[in-house]
Amino acid sequence: MDTESTYSGYSYYSGRSRGSHRHGERSRDRHKTRNKDSRSEKSVTINTPPAEPLLGDSAVRGEQVQDDNWGETTTAVTGTSEHSLSQEDIVRITKDLEDSVGLDCRRYFTLALAVILGLLVFLTPLAFLVLPHLLWPEKLQSCGTACEGLFISVAFKLLILLLAVWALFFRPPRAGLPRVFVFRALLAVLVLLFVVSYWLFYGVRILDSQDENYQGIVQYAVSLVDALLFIHYLAIVLLELRQLQPCFSVCVTRSTDGEIRHYNLGQLSIQRAALAILEHYYCDFPVNNPALLSASKSRAAKHLAGLKVYNVDGPGNNAAAAGLVHSQSRAMIAAAARRRDTSHNELYYEEAEHERRVRKRKARLVVAVEEAFTHIKRMQEEEQKKAPGDVMDPREAAQAIFPSMARALQKYLRTTKQQHCHSMESIQQHLAFCITNNMTPKAFLESYLTPGPTLQYSRDHWRARQWTLISEASVTSGLKDGSIFLLKCVDFSLVVTTKKIPYIQMSEEYIDPKSHKFVLRLQSETSV
Repeated sequence: MDTESTYSGYSYYSGRSRGSHRHGERSRDRHKTRNKDSRSEKSVTINTPPAEPLLGDSAVRGEQVQDDNWGETTTAVTGTSEHSLSQEDIVRITKDLEDSVGLDCRRYFTLALAVILGLLVFLTPLAFLVLPHLLWPEKLQSCGTACEGLFISVAFKLLILLLAVWALFFRPPRAGLPRVFVFRALLAVLVLLFVVSYWLFYGVRILDSQDENYQGIVQYAVSLVDALLFIHYLAIVLLELRQLQPCFSVCVTRSTDGEIRHYNLGQLSIQRAALAILEHYYCDFPVNNPALLSASKSRAAKHLAGLKVYNVDGPGNNAAAAGLVHSQSRAMIAAAARRRDTSHNELYYEEAEHERRVRKRKARLVVAVEEAFTHIKRMQEEEQKKAPGDVMDPREAAQAIFPSMARALQKYLRTTKQQHCHSMESIQQHLAFCITNNMTPKAFLESYLTPGPTLQYSRDHWRARQWTLISEASVTSGLKDGSIFLLKCVDFSLVVTTKKIPYIQMSEEYIDPKSHKFVLRLQSETSV
């Protein structure tokens, strides 16, 4: 049946006063704040770098009311918007601001240390060459041809080192990890100790004695630059090359719908493996749709709601009442078990009816979209002969043909429970994109007929600002066979199990090409 008992979110709220609407939002926000504060777990967090202002994030997290009947009400509405903030909203925004400020301070502090260490590394060889000319210029020996050639060597090596450090270290951060990266911290300590030891040797053997051999001083600076280049090569091996060879197979399971993916990872720590899994998650996993899980819950609740137990003897003493309650609970469990034996028939017919409705709505949607695209093609051929003032741009063309397909598209999205993933504005933008690039109706419908990866949808639906990494082992320790950890966000969690790739033993067997000889065997009686 095509008729559905639905009503518009806008029409529902239009009969209420604006004050009661704001009171409902404040009560929901207070309920969310109490639930968030009541949870306390020993865990570490992975924070993705914020890409939007704070007010935009709070608006995304807040409950948004959108008209579910945009297929019947695709009209342009103009007006003014009013925003009000309660005391709870101000407290929540202040708390989020403190968290974001702490994250930004940590990131900028790490960046400041890296810049200071980099300046120390690059200015040290130049200081080795300049200080003798400033402190005892009259005692220095003249620099010959070989010494001047070393100047060119130092200049080009420093330039190469500068470009290599910029390419390896000064990249935009992908996420904020809960703990420090062990190898990067060890490399920073190694470089610091190396430069300090060179400065100590330079101060004792050259500055104190005021060495007159300037060519030896230049060679000493060249040796420092060579050693720094070797340390950068060590950084490439530890940070980039070590993790390329696959060593572990991880199984990632989403807790809500059981969606599973498998990935091969190299020698990584738990926190960096979690970061790699999250990067794969947004591209490989379909978007999480909580509406698809409500059918099974409502079905189970419906079975229990139909059971009632009556007390025909009337109220008694406490012991008798306790025994009666126990017997009533056992009776309800037994009745639910008997009804469960026949619930598979209901499930079968419900799924069959749902599949039939989906096929019917899909057929209507395909026909409506094909007819709409046929109109826009015909309009394009006719507009070429008209005046330039009558020509429409892609967005105007999309707005012109969208009402003819809006109702069929809305009913299909409701049937497949995808209406919260696609807004009217996003659909019109996608339609204008398809018209601009001369795509077919099938290319336009593919985004709605087939659930795509999480990144395909707007940021309001997939962007989780904070993930919590829960692990029994230290997050800086490496992956091991049998390691289990969780990546938890607000709506669901990702359960990650690790298996080590087994050692493969291969043997060789030689087959002589001349051994491929065959004989035709003929039977005495053959079928004709």
